[in-house]
Amino acid sequence: MRTHTIFAVLKRNLMSYFSGVLGYLFIVVFVIAAASSAFNAQFFTNNLANLDQLTAAFPYLLLFIIPAITMTSWAEEKRLGTDELLFTLPATDFEILLGKFLSLVVVYGVALAFSLTQLIVLGFYADPDWGLLLTTYFGYWLAGSTLISLGMFASVLTSSVTVAFVLGAAICAVPIFIGHLASSRPVIDNPTFGDTVADMLNSFCSELSLGERLNEFAIGVVPFSGLVYFLSLIIFSLYLNAVFISRRHWASDQQGLPVGGHFAVRIVCLLVALLAGNAVVTTASEALGLRFDMTGEKLYTLSDTTHELVGKIENKVTIQAFISPDVPRDYVGQQTRLKGLLRQYDRMSGEIEVRFVEVTPFSEAAEEAEHFGIVPTPVQSEVDGRFQRVDVFMGAVISGAFDEVIVPFFDIGTSVEYELTRSVRTVSQEERLTVGMLRTDAKVNGGFDMASMRSSAEWRIQRELKKQYKVVEVSPDSAIADEVDVLIAAMPSSLTDPQMANFVDYVKSGKPVLALDDPLPLIDPRMSPSQTKPPQGGGGGMFGGQGQQPAEPRADGGNAGPLVDALGISWQNDSIVWDQTNPHPTFVDLPQDYVFITPLNGNPEAISTESDVTSGLQELLMLYSGRIRPRENSGLKFEPLLRIGLQSGNSRWSDLMGSSFFGIQPKDPSRVRRVLTGDADVVAAHITGEKGEKHKVNVIYVADVDIVSDALFNVVQSDMHGLKLDNVKFILNCVDVLAGDTSYVDLRKRRPQHRTLKEVQREADQFRKNSLDEREKAEKEAEEALEKVTGELDKEIEKIDADETLSLIEKRQRMEIATQRKQRELDVEKANIDREKAEKLEQLKAREQRQIKQTENEFRFWAVIFPPIPSILLGMLVLGLRLTAEQKDIEEVRRLSRQ
Repeated sequence: MRTHTIFAVLKRNLMSYFSGVLGYLFIVVFVIAAASSAFNAQFFTNNLANLDQLTAAFPYLLLFIIPAITMTSWAEEKRLGTDELLFTLPATDFEILLGKFLSLVVVYGVALAFSLTQLIVLGFYADPDWGLLLTTYFGYWLAGSTLISLGMFASVLTSSVTVAFVLGAAICAVPIFIGHLASSRPVIDNPTFGDTVADMLNSFCSELSLGERLNEFAIGVVPFSGLVYFLSLIIFSLYLNAVFISRRHWASDQQGLPVGGHFAVRIVCLLVALLAGNAVVTTASEALGLRFDMTGEKLYTLSDTTHELVGKIENKVTIQAFISPDVPRDYVGQQTRLKGLLRQYDRMSGEIEVRFVEVTPFSEAAEEAEHFGIVPTPVQSEVDGRFQRVDVFMGAVISGAFDEVIVPFFDIGTSVEYELTRSVRTVSQEERLTVGMLRTDAKVNGGFDMASMRSSAEWRIQRELKKQYKVVEVSPDSAIADEVDVLIAAMPSSLTDPQMANFVDYVKSGKPVLALDDPLPLIDPRMSPSQTKPPQGGGGGMFGGQGQQPAEPRADGGNAGPLVDALGISWQNDSIVWDQTNPHPTFVDLPQDYVFITPLNGNPEAISTESDVTSGLQELLMLYSGRIRPRENSGLKFEPLLRIGLQSGNSRWSDLMGSSFFGIQPKDPSRVRRVLTGDADVVAAHITGEKGEKHKVNVIYVADVDIVSDALFNVVQSDMHGLKLDNVKFILNCVDVLAGDTSYVDLRKRRPQHRTLKEVQREADQFRKNSLDEREKAEKEAEEALEKVTGELDKEIEKIDADETLSLIEKRQRMEIATQRKQRELDVEKANIDREKAEKLEQLKAREQRQIKQTENEFRFWAVIFPPIPSILLGMLVLGLRLTAEQKDIEEVRRLSRQ
């Protein structure tokens, strides 16, 4: 094979392609289409600096672009008759084929390179992971190069360019759409032979899907099996091209199989060999972990922390993974990650044995899984635009010499490496540290609630802690002498005076405590410390709780005075923080009392980077949280851990909630007046130090108990609606730091960083700030207008009262008439003011949305317009040079005659 010959063919085709306008027009169309797909409306809704939208659309984009590139490769040669001249050159058929293929790959590569300019726009508005983006583009190049070989095969079949395009699109559609043949339906009966064949067919189609292979590159990983897949498809397609361009050499053999038959057998054998080779390589590469992680965080490579922790175990550990063979598309990545990391654990230590169990519902494997407490988890999946619930097994049992840990389900938001490393280390340790759960009205441990007359299950955060610690219940009714490594107190403000005294004595002993208190716990607003405890056994409703025993009142009227005095902090039991900054456009209608704690809220100190508890965390969500402040000269160290944003303020419990016949009910959020203070209040802090021998403190105080409620826990674990919250990680870090074991803190940090559209977010926040300022102004104007009417009434009453000509009875009568008249005027004026205010607020909201939309449109305009500009300029330059060169070769006489 002669490289100079291949290069000559490559150069000939490149010059032919770029000699006219068509080549540059193709590049412009491709770049605009790619940019439009990458920066669609969903891109701004997700608010993430990646190419997920382009990756989803890219296979379908290639379905039209690639046939447009390849349709002239052979068909045009045949139509013009230049193919005969081409094959008379001193070059082999394969050299000509390879030269043409490489020329088209270069053409496609040039187009792809021009589309890289959209990353410049993305880099201007955000701080993306460049390793992830470049790996994604490498996948795009492989996918396009593969389809080029198929498109060339379509072109070799005909002499019509139009037919070549249609055939190319049809042939390229096979690897693109074959993945859609894979069914994601759950198995609903005992597997039969037909079901087994169907499952094998689904797996086979999924392995051959170009989109599925492309998705691996889109997460920043270069899998060896993916490289082999693309290379195999290129080899097979080029061989088909070679067979068909060599037909002119065929001669029939009347006594044996025709030459075409021989080649057909060869093609089938090659196809079978490549399929078998891909199956072997895929299995081997998964077993050996041949995946090259190009992301900035190296999320698909076991960390040094895991090697250090797992490498120390000296006892046999068995991991039994119960996994469904087919999972919904949203869970494919988590399933792949789980299998890949389990194989790395199996190879990393001789003490770890991994057993994979493929589980389908109602099978013997399912019975075995359910014996360990791993049951099928129903997850929602979208198939062809229809939502359906699919039962999925994806759990593990980790057994060791001293214990057993069960992970029922690895949800999307679960860190696989963290879960596995923690469980392996836990079961190989002879003793665990102990966490005590203080018994309060929050009932974290579960039990029977006398107020509501119903049982409650233990909180999921407690079940999570049991995977690492020994968890016991601690009673506050007597002096707390339990030997626990960390004591957790949820809603300590609900304690009675004697219970609070016992708890404060424990806090002053200097033992580690995690306290979570809340001015408005959404888990049960009746626990609000500013409100009266409901009677034991229920209360309220139409009977008013008659005949029931009143509940023992909270200590210090619910102000938790002894506790906050011991901690040297200020805390108001009815003060609730709010923050107007919301970095998630999807949840723009959430109440501002749902506070996102993130540096994206404009406060770089929102999450402390100095503390082991919060370093590496990215975002938390707190619901109707309180605020805490250090007292002057407290003598204790107050280390803020979490702060709200700068566009924030606080409200009172009575501003947000009210009592009715049906109990405590939230008020209309639109009627809550909010005054911007910008104090960036602290909502969690680590308080340490001592004020004498009998007053030592080591407490992490969090002004929100909903932070680990079951509702938020479920959101965190499932990455619901794309939210990637660190609530659970924060609480676990708090416990670990207080217990003095920070082994897992670094592992919990391993997750993709939020690469958001920071410039778009900054401008949106400014628009919201301006809107809030004008809202405050509108509220103030409405109040002043009402005060004016009220003032007029006061003056008229004063005038009547000062009239000496009127008797006392006449004064009262006139005052009553004036009051009634002014009240009617006030009601009419108030209605008009409320209407005008509502209209103005709606206008402000509409203007705010228009301004945000305008910013997004500006981003998208530049993202779509800027990428094709370089290709247009290059095309104009090349065409200009070509015209200049042509003019130089024309004689002066002919040039003058043309003029």
